[in-house]
Amino acid sequence: QVQLVESGGGSVQAGGSLRLSCAADVSTYNRYCMAWFRQAPGKEREGVATIHAGDGVTYYADSVKGRFTISRDNAKKTVYLQMNSLKPEDTAMYYCAADKFAWSTLSRVCRTTYDYTSWGQGTQVTVSS
Repeated sequence: QVQLVESGGGSVQAGGSLRLSCAADVSTYNRYCMAWFRQAPGKEREGVATIHAGDGVTYYADSVKGRFTISRDNAKKTVYLQMNSLKPEDTAMYYCAADKFAWSTLSRVCRTTYDYTSWGQGTQVTVSS
């Protein structure tokens, strides 16, 4: 439904930084939940961070709080994930996702447990010791 293109992945040493970008081709961008997920070999997909494109409300997984920052530029219809103090356990394929219906009225954040309908192709992040 929504075309998403990720960029910015690469290989860095522990303690380094990367900035991922996700450009969305959608007409009603401000109504969408935008999210970053990651998946390492042999592990289940993990929700990393979410942001509502309209009001900017964010959510972070406990494993990345204080290190990662999600943001958006509505004029460019782009969401970013700034990753600082990277650790080897952050190594994974990172995916951008979007969905109109991932917003939780109860918790007032974009859910990571929702089955997002639009996905990017993924960008690899590798963190070495």
